[in-house]
Amino acid sequence: MATPLRVLVHGGGIGGLSLATALARRGHTVEVAELRDRLDALGVGIIQPSNALHVMRELGVLDACLEVGFEWEVLTICDPAGNPLAKIPQPRMDGAPANNGIPRPALAEVLGRAAAEAGATVRFGTTITELADDGAGVDVTLSDGSTGRWDLVVGFDGIGSPLRTRLYGDRYRPEYTGFANWRVTVPRQDGVQGVVMSTGNQAAKALLTPITDGLMYLGAVFAEAEDFRPDPERAHEQLAERLAGFSGPVAEALTHVTAPDAVVYSRISQVTVEEPWHVGRVALAGDAAHASTPHLAQGAAMAVEDALVLAQELDAAADVPAALAAWEARRRPRAMFVQSLSRAVLKQETGSATTPEEDELLKIGIPGAAHVLVKPY
Repeated sequence: MATPLRVLVHGGGIGGLSLATALARRGHTVEVAELRDRLDALGVGIIQPSNALHVMRELGVLDACLEVGFEWEVLTICDPAGNPLAKIPQPRMDGAPANNGIPRPALAEVLGRAAAEAGATVRFGTTITELADDGAGVDVTLSDGSTGRWDLVVGFDGIGSPLRTRLYGDRYRPEYTGFANWRVTVPRQDGVQGVVMSTGNQAAKALLTPITDGLMYLGAVFAEAEDFRPDPERAHEQLAERLAGFSGPVAEALTHVTAPDAVVYSRISQVTVEEPWHVGRVALAGDAAHASTPHLAQGAAMAVEDALVLAQELDAAADVPAALAAWEARRRPRAMFVQSLSRAVLKQETGSATTPEEDELLKIGIPGAAHVLVKPY
């Protein structure tokens, strides 16, 4: 598209900042409306698989991510005692590293700095309160009372997306899977040179993921009632109770979990917007459109792919509607593959019934999916 656009990004998370950087570097005027008062990130750390790192390289921030993270190449599968059962080398996408573990706050800082250097503006403490799309542009009022007219509005506002509710009502609420994630940051053990996944006993799995030279996070997935919340006074004890059947590296990691406020608990839900992800000049991306369970470690990767591909399609198309149509045609099959296989793996690991379609997907498996996802996005 030859004419620079005015783009409003709703949400300053991983996907939103990636889009802001990609578009601002292409000469577009980009503003990010972020409800929080700073670019911080809740949670512990995440895995950046090779396809996500390929996007980071395209955005010019790969080296910065590797500098503050922990690069790794081999997934180790263990029994509950921590005895290795298999070591699985991870594939690379077009020369990008295989994987990087990174603290979420560090990644937010890297992406926020990149967006600012590219020329994007972040407006903190703001959200969309009014929106009117007349076909030629979108008039927006923000919660601080400011108004503006935009060529495109993109919602990277997460699984609970207010923009999704504005566009589709309650048709696409998050669907709770019946399982939840417990995560906590602990000192990295010397033997944890990549993700170490222990399976069996009471938990679907427990993972140790290195995120810096000195830190890793312990993550575990359990079946939990939808209304369950950890006791704020003894969340660390509840996590230890659930992991009682594990020994070795998992048990060693637990010795460092001594305070309840160190434990991060999140229900595992998914969202599938079955209608087009864009209504006129307003689009949804990342978890707002297609949130998955974390079993392929691809949630953030799908968001940053969404961002880069949208920037590419805006380069190539004659107008915004054509770009949005082309973008979704490229992204939907890949995002739905990740969502479907991730949910099937969750069911398999927890002994839940799977459909015939899920059984076919499970023949691909996690290693197979890793090889599929290092193909062009």
